[in-house]
Amino acid sequence: MEGFLFQASVFLAAAVIAVPLASRLGLGSVLGYLAAGIVIGPVLGLVVGHETQELQHFAEFGIVMMLFLIGLELEPRALWNMRHRLLGLGGLQIALTTLAVMAGAIFLGQPASIALAIGLIFALSSTAIVLQTLSEKGLMQTGGGRSAFSVLLTQDIAVIPMLALLPLLALPKPPGVVLGETLERMSATTAAENTPQPAHEAAAYFIGNLPGWGVTLVTLAAVAAIILAGFYLINPVFRYIHTARLREMYTALALLIVIGIAFVMTLVGLSPALGAFLAGVVLANSEFRHELESDIAPFKGLLLGLFFITVGAGINFSVLARDTFAVLGLAAAVILLKGTVLYVLGRVFGLRGRSLWLFTLSLAQAGEFGFVLISFSAQQNVLPPAMSEMLLLVIALTMLITPLLFILYDWLSSRVEDIVEPQEADHIDRQAPVIVAGIGRFGQVVNRLVRSSGFNTVLLDHDLAAIQRMRRFGVKGFFGDPTRPELLRAAGLDKARVLVAALDNPEATTRLVAYARRERPDLHIIARARDRTHVFRLYKAGANDIVRELFDSSLRAGRYVLENMGLTEFEAAELEKTFYQHDRQSVRDLATLWNPDIPTVENKEYIARAKELEKELQTMLLSQLEETAAEVPRSGTGG
Repeated sequence: MEGFLFQASVFLAAAVIAVPLASRLGLGSVLGYLAAGIVIGPVLGLVVGHETQELQHFAEFGIVMMLFLIGLELEPRALWNMRHRLLGLGGLQIALTTLAVMAGAIFLGQPASIALAIGLIFALSSTAIVLQTLSEKGLMQTGGGRSAFSVLLTQDIAVIPMLALLPLLALPKPPGVVLGETLERMSATTAAENTPQPAHEAAAYFIGNLPGWGVTLVTLAAVAAIILAGFYLINPVFRYIHTARLREMYTALALLIVIGIAFVMTLVGLSPALGAFLAGVVLANSEFRHELESDIAPFKGLLLGLFFITVGAGINFSVLARDTFAVLGLAAAVILLKGTVLYVLGRVFGLRGRSLWLFTLSLAQAGEFGFVLISFSAQQNVLPPAMSEMLLLVIALTMLITPLLFILYDWLSSRVEDIVEPQEADHIDRQAPVIVAGIGRFGQVVNRLVRSSGFNTVLLDHDLAAIQRMRRFGVKGFFGDPTRPELLRAAGLDKARVLVAALDNPEATTRLVAYARRERPDLHIIARARDRTHVFRLYKAGANDIVRELFDSSLRAGRYVLENMGLTEFEAAELEKTFYQHDRQSVRDLATLWNPDIPTVENKEYIARAKELEKELQTMLLSQLEETAAEVPRSGTGG
């Protein structure tokens, strides 16, 4: 017990010290975890090899949980839409990387079977490090991030056929070794038949001795069981748990789902991570999805951190010291080979600029599943023991270098323009008195109201997918950059009565308002503002009416709060109206004091006036409430 507590204290202390330090230095949490593992392992010797390996098996559940959470974010339809990237981009990456690494190994004098095994091992990238870092940096939804995710998912699926292929590459064994292993298996089989076994061992033994078609049926049955349970069983079980009204029961059920799926998939010889991902996709439309996310996320973070620490602690620096140039050369060769393949594929599949570099640099390392394949290959006599040890070190080093590759990406992205393939703007063949620039969530509502009220509009947006989406619903819009003067003139800026600037990009909205005001001093301009600072910029640019995108909805929510705190609907509505009028006047007052060259928190005149206005608001609202209460006696609570 003391030993366990000591190890737990060492790992947690290392994480608590190293990770915040690495984050403050801009290196990211992954590099912090890896550095912590190196310090407590090879440097200080506080943990030893077998302890690290045992913890690593436990920590791999972090990868399982991560893929489960990712699956929760993907609807089955979204996964089906990714099929071309999964099969095309992901499949080609695995095939071409395997061939490239295999050719390099043959060039260095390795037999074809060993070279192919090495190619398969290094074709995989680190799902844990890449997805964790992409999530931390907010890059998951970029073109490069989505492409990287597609490749990682394909790699996780490909581990299954790789495990099936590797035994076919086994090196021939001496006759004496073969005889000894045969006798050992016969002895083990006899013992298994005559000795009572735990249920899970008996099940594994039974499945392991099935014919090929039997194993296939059991595997398909396991996958089908997970899918059917996700569709028909999880929601009733959650409702049953809900009756207990114990928070910890939700956590227990969430862990049971993940661990149970991992056990079933392991039992039939499939990847636990793949099974968890599949279950997450099935549950993506569940009403309890957010509950599952909040329960699993803390465990995922801790276990992934533990996994990274064990990777750092498991680096064998004695091998590195003995074969320094060979190990470093192999690690560099792997990164360069994979990077070249990824760069070429990225360009072929349409990635450019920052997205291309993100895709290339994020996947250039080897991955944690490489540890699994090397261990399996050693057991199957596919790789010699000495080579296995060196390859493990190469994988660990490439994973250790990965955070540095992301730092290189940050440096490149600040110097490389995010290139988007040029798309010719539509020919605008009509004009209208109302021009709506931007058809996102904000612009769509404005356009529906105006059109449904009998007034014609011209819709402009630079998002081709949004334009095509609107056309499916019978609403014609025109693709193009609404800030371009020629596009605005074609849409009828010279004759329009109202311009609605509803673009998602605040800077683009401000540019549009400024240009339209210069061209048409008499035009009425209604602009969408991101926040109060954006309001001031639009005010100076010449907008007539400025609508903060969340202001009105926030006011309505506040009115509901007041109603449920005991005010009548009339009282709450009057307070909302007073607040609205006062805030509009406050913004006009503060706009005269706002200075774009001085941060708001350092503008003393602005802060002083804001405090005065806040006191005025409180006085006005309390006075309004007293007047309203005197006019209309309260009779119960509002609803």
